Amino acid sequence: MTEMPTPRGKLTPNRSLADLTWLRVGGPADWFFQPADVEDLAAFLRDLPEDVAVFPMGVGSNLIVRDGGLRAVVIRMGRGFNGIEIEENRVIAGVAALDAHVARKAGQAGLDLTFLRTIPGAIGGAVRMNAGCYGTYVADVFVEAKAVTREGEIVTLTAENLNFQYRQSDLPEGWVIVEVVFEAPSDDPETLAVRMEEQLAKRDATQPTKDRTAGSTFRNPAGFSSTGRADDVHDLKAWKLIDDAGMRGARVGGAQMSEKHSNFMINTGDATAADLENLGEEVRKRVFQNSGIELLWEIKRVGEPAAE
Repeated sequence: MTEMPTPRGKLTPNRSLADLTWLRVGGPADWFFQPADVEDLAAFLRDLPEDVAVFPMGVGSNLIVRDGGLRAVVIRMGRGFNGIEIEENRVIAGVAALDAHVARKAGQAGLDLTFLRTIPGAIGGAVRMNAGCYGTYVADVFVEAKAVTREGEIVTLTAENLNFQYRQSDLPEGWVIVEVVFEAPSDDPETLAVRMEEQLAKRDATQPTKDRTAGSTFRNPAGFSSTGRADDVHDLKAWKLIDDAGMRGARVGGAQMSEKHSNFMINTGDATAADLENLGEEVRKRVFQNSGIELLWEIKRVGEPAAE
């Protein structure tokens, strides 16, 4: 067994990850680490044997962990990393702060980060995925992030370092973001509150928010998220391509493409990670046969399949 560092935080061997993902599937991580603070994380990464892989995990909203689990140390930030501070027109958020909480707290201070209100997950994942909604993206408001390198150094990352693109960014392997600074446009707090209520109502009307999902399954080939405008075009939206290929409501085992929004994949109760991934691959195949367009996964899939 690999000799692991002794942190101040909590280090658990062989921890199942299924209960930590929104889809409620997946096998165990070899190790599961909840750091006490940034210094604890830095010391742990510095002393961690080089051959141990590192996987930072947020709230598991955009994640399929395969049934065989992860041969890695999964790092999950908790209470010490979820602070939200406002300084003039800047919002400083810990990596574990929920997107919705950041949007609300910014709104109360008259700062417009309303696009984050309906995005599931925490700020770390939002930065990694360059999350966006209604035509606004993390990249539009991002100033800098503090991260810990695989060698345990604390560094500051700019937008240039992260090279934001549609639904992706570049973060070196094993680096862990701990804090993010946004700069937001000012607006009236009441106006922002009303806008967020309207966005939530629209989301609940069009998305299966009561089901076990992981948000959008595939990226939009159009290369942008919903703009929310009346003239928004749908021909290159993932849901439209899935509908056109006849895959709305399609099932594999306990996995189903939602009847309410066909780009949302649901665990109907007893799905395995393999069911979900196989359904997604079947959707990709049918869409390609029907339209010649290759859908790219937006949900991150990690780990190993179950042993035969």
